[in-house]
Amino acid sequence: MGDMANSSIEFHPKPQQQREGPHAGGFGCTLAELRSLMELRGAEALQKVQEAYGDVSGLCRRLKTSPTEGLADNANDLEKRRQIYGQNFIPPKQPKTFLQLVWEALQDVTLIILEVAAIVSLGLSFYAPPGEESEACGNVSAGAEDEGEAEAGWIEGAAILLSVTCVVLVTAFNDWSKERQFRGLQSRIEQEQRFSVIRDGQLLQVPVAALVVGDIAQVKYGDLLPADGVLIQGNDLKVDESSLTGESDHVRKAADRDPMLLSGTHVMEGSGRMVVTAVGVNSQTGIIFTLLGAGGEEEEKKDKKGKQQDGAMESSQTKAKKQDGAVAMEMQPLKSAEGGEMEEREKKKGSVPKKEKSVLQGKLTKLAVQIGKAGLVMSAITVIILVLYFVIETFVVDGRVWLAECTPVYVQYFVKFFIIGVTVLVVAVPEGLPLAVTISLAYSVKKMMRDNNLVRHLDACETMGNATAICSDKTGTLTTNRMTVVQSYLGDTHHKEVPAPSTLSPKILDLLVHAISINSAYTTKILPPEKEGALPRQVGNKTECALLGFILDLKRDFQPVREQIPEEKLYKVYTFNSVRKSMSTVIRMPDGGFRLFSKGASEILLKKCTNTLNGDGELRGFRPRDRDDMVKKIIEPMACDGLRTICIAYRDFPATQEPDWDNESEVVGDLTCIAVVGIEDPVRPEVPEAIRKCQRAGITVRMVTGDNINTARAIAAKCGIIHPGEDFLCLEGKEFNRRIRNEKGEIEQERLDKVWPKLRVLARSSPTDKHTLVKGIIDSSTGEQRQVVAVTGDGTNDGPALKKADVGFAMGIAGTDVAKEASDIILTDDNFTSIVKAVMWGRNVYDSISKFLQFQLTVNVVAVIVAFTGACITQDSPLKAVQMLWVNLIMDTFASLALATEPPTESLLLRKPYGRDKPLISRTMMKNILGHAVYQLTVIFTLLFVGELFFDIDSGRNAPLHSPPSEHYTIIFNTFVMMQLFNEINARKIHGERNVFHGIFSNPIFCTIVLGTFAIQIVIVQFGGKPFSCSPLSTEQWLWCLFVGVGELVWGQVIATIPTSQLKCLKEAGHGPGKDEMTDEELAEGEEEIDHAERELRRGQILWFRGLNRIQTQMEVVSTFKRSASFQGAVRRRSSVLSQLHDIRVVKAFRSSLYEGLEKPESKTSIHNFMATPEFLINDYTHNIPLIDDTDVDENEERLRAPPPPSPNQNNNAIDSGIYLSAHGTKSATSSVFSPRPSSPLHSVETSL
Repeated sequence: MGDMANSSIEFHPKPQQQREGPHAGGFGCTLAELRSLMELRGAEALQKVQEAYGDVSGLCRRLKTSPTEGLADNANDLEKRRQIYGQNFIPPKQPKTFLQLVWEALQDVTLIILEVAAIVSLGLSFYAPPGEESEACGNVSAGAEDEGEAEAGWIEGAAILLSVTCVVLVTAFNDWSKERQFRGLQSRIEQEQRFSVIRDGQLLQVPVAALVVGDIAQVKYGDLLPADGVLIQGNDLKVDESSLTGESDHVRKAADRDPMLLSGTHVMEGSGRMVVTAVGVNSQTGIIFTLLGAGGEEEEKKDKKGKQQDGAMESSQTKAKKQDGAVAMEMQPLKSAEGGEMEEREKKKGSVPKKEKSVLQGKLTKLAVQIGKAGLVMSAITVIILVLYFVIETFVVDGRVWLAECTPVYVQYFVKFFIIGVTVLVVAVPEGLPLAVTISLAYSVKKMMRDNNLVRHLDACETMGNATAICSDKTGTLTTNRMTVVQSYLGDTHHKEVPAPSTLSPKILDLLVHAISINSAYTTKILPPEKEGALPRQVGNKTECALLGFILDLKRDFQPVREQIPEEKLYKVYTFNSVRKSMSTVIRMPDGGFRLFSKGASEILLKKCTNTLNGDGELRGFRPRDRDDMVKKIIEPMACDGLRTICIAYRDFPATQEPDWDNESEVVGDLTCIAVVGIEDPVRPEVPEAIRKCQRAGITVRMVTGDNINTARAIAAKCGIIHPGEDFLCLEGKEFNRRIRNEKGEIEQERLDKVWPKLRVLARSSPTDKHTLVKGIIDSSTGEQRQVVAVTGDGTNDGPALKKADVGFAMGIAGTDVAKEASDIILTDDNFTSIVKAVMWGRNVYDSISKFLQFQLTVNVVAVIVAFTGACITQDSPLKAVQMLWVNLIMDTFASLALATEPPTESLLLRKPYGRDKPLISRTMMKNILGHAVYQLTVIFTLLFVGELFFDIDSGRNAPLHSPPSEHYTIIFNTFVMMQLFNEINARKIHGERNVFHGIFSNPIFCTIVLGTFAIQIVIVQFGGKPFSCSPLSTEQWLWCLFVGVGELVWGQVIATIPTSQLKCLKEAGHGPGKDEMTDEELAEGEEEIDHAERELRRGQILWFRGLNRIQTQMEVVSTFKRSASFQGAVRRRSSVLSQLHDIRVVKAFRSSLYEGLEKPESKTSIHNFMATPEFLINDYTHNIPLIDDTDVDENEERLRAPPPPSPNQNNNAIDSGIYLSAHGTKSATSSVFSPRPSSPLHSVETSL
């Protein structure tokens, strides 16, 4: 092994013997050497490689690997490399232990108060006051002494502590299982990521974690690089290093210019091979992770190293999310951003715990806070009343004096009151809410895996239920992505099926075979079928597979051609990208000349053709007139059959002078057309039905594709996206841009709003068009609610649109790593029907939460009122602290389990989506909550005040301290629990359905919990005794309790009969952020509720807007003059503004004058810094959530409500920062959230104000 090192030294221009000694394990490079090499960039990196190793192949020799054959696939060697250079794995942060989770659960304020109360109560119960003076303290403890049960006083305190322990353990266990599921999901995502390496000359797909230093990896368009490496050979390779450097420009990589490829960066164009030089914690990603403390123990070791990395780290807070599970998830905001947003995020990092709240979380947090506040007030009042009552009765009415020895007795009373108060609070606070959401989401995510949805961000699941629009790719999502050539145009003849080889001239056939075999990725192949009788397997790019299949159908083979001209011999490759829409390859001919083969979209490539081949394979001129003929007669008929047309062409260059290969437009021009082929991609059989379901559920499906418009229209009609006779638009990218841009070429939201509502098909679209469309729909304020858009994508170029969308779906099979990285949900089967499943699950999550709320709030209202009034009238809550905690456990933990795991049904797809701002608690639910509360309160108060007469038992009211539990109060407690159990069944339906038992057996968890709770209740009542303040009941009493409970079901039917529309007095609660969207009848009802003052306020706002508009318009005129633009244009625009006074237009002239400075990156960062100043960073973008139904807001206000937080702006034609002025009464100035909408000309005005 030593010889090996020495022999390689002689090769170096500058031998560095002094370094050679300590080389590890016989390899020619140490870990430190490689690490320092990877820190260099560009020219210095190249120089370092040349100085130290001669060239890249010298480096390969040192690492004992072959640039063409790769490593030997030998386990010992691979293991040895892992030991020396590390594994390609970044250790995740240690998960929290169960004890840490328990400790966190204990931090809950209400629980702490309870613990304190319980401990005080325990302490006092052990203190016995001297016997003889007890008379002087009045009748305070008489009852207890008679019973001889004074010593049982400790039981209540102990019982409270016990139940607190229960609550804590349940919470901790839930958190723990959630964390575990989450990690399982993460590791599954990681295992699915594979990478192509060459070992023993074979191309293998290995899991990313199995990569070792010295591996030769094949990189191609769309890859997320899993390790650092040095480029050996590349074709037109461009890499997006923004995740490391924050620079959004793509960096060109070439073996002779900048060969350094870094982990966590994205390959945006081209292909190549690299030798892996650093993996895991030693790669650039790993180093940054270690700096962020993700590497845990590694941190100290790497500290010295880390210092140099600081520069790189500044801008790389969100990197390589996939490599590492939970850490990455914690670091990455919901939609990760890049470039200019980095600074803002770093400022936010300190203050924002995880990620922005989803719509649902926003509504829930708001609701929980309101309920909590109400509970706090109630409990405080309860305690105050109890204390005052006791003090006045004892010291004023009875006229006693406070004696020192009586203090413990009195204090015990006060503690008892305090405990009652806390119990009211505990029951009022719905701590089950977060639990219900978590369970519901976790359950859904687990089940969605079976429906081929791999959810990367939990709340994407719930957002999907609100989706109003889906922008879908065509290829592979709506179609099977198994492409075949069905028509062709060869040698002046249009063949409707594959021609017989004998009918074609040998020259044409030979050219065609070469053009297809050479000018396609060599990784694309057609392999024999795995099973007898199955179709041949298509590997790689499907369009290329179709062309290779065409060669096989012509009874020729592509493999010999490729063996004759291997990939290394290709002279120059212009790889396919979304701008070129073509791919070209240059080879050297034996005579020293060059031949270029090109293939691509027919209408684009035919424009570059000047010749074509006739039937004998001879050249014939191809004039523009011939081209138009060909388009009409050949290409359009093919496209109308739903075929994708591809043109195949070539060009010969003489040997005399070599063309300038960098001048692509020169090189790929003056071509000779060999053939045009029509490729069919059949629609998936299940898609039309899925699209029908979407349309019925109120979701608009749009198709966005790179194909030609006729093909797209034909496929859209087959899928049912467009129906004959409907009013819809099918546009090409160019036409779309022409319609939405103004004279200056800037996108105007107003123009976009005219296009998107009818747009169903966008063909020949670039990724920017897709992003523009998605952004335009999301930002639009034309409808009555903000659109929630889902997007599917598979290509690298879809990344921006996937990030911008509310929910991004990436294709699991065809998708590139970049697309998966930007997405929220990965479709593991690439099938559109899985999206429909996701919608169902999303709606189901929302409904589950609503069911839980309906149940929870009924219990809350009743328990709080009972405890409060009972305490005020009888000085003792009818429901004891421990009983309350048990009720809390039933209604919080168990109910959230039972109601949050209801499986979704098809009927969820029969309704329109809830808006982003539909309140959580609808009128129907409010009706149910209050209706059931009335029933329960009536029953309980009847029992409390006349129950003893009815059951002929002793009254439990006004019992002295420590008296034994009375049957009376036990019956009240039991009845209360029975009513909750039956009401839980009622809560299964929230839309006012009659049959509450429908589908109850499809949810075994629900049945188990209801029966289980019932069983435990029997045990508590019969054997609970002193700790639960229960005394055993007779069968008759039990039957009465059950009877009253079943009454709940009957009462539910009564409530269902009352039409909701009659109850105008009911308000919804728990609105979402932003505008309200209601049905027409509710809007009509809303109007009657506007009171006079509100109208006045409204009028004031309208006047304010008008004034603002006039100022704006005048500014526009002034700035138009400044620009010496045509006066007429300004006047015309001015009149249009005034004619639409309520519509605040984007004043382009004004805006562009303000924003000129903002285009430059440095000023961009300053804006971000301004945006990130503490007083403007409302935590988690707290949304404005009105508590009552604000359906009656004027549309001006609706326009001005804050839209959601900004997202990275990928197309620079619209600047993504602006402040939205909020004119809504309930908002403070700070809550004008920074919006990503370019529609605010007020940006600078606001800042200067």
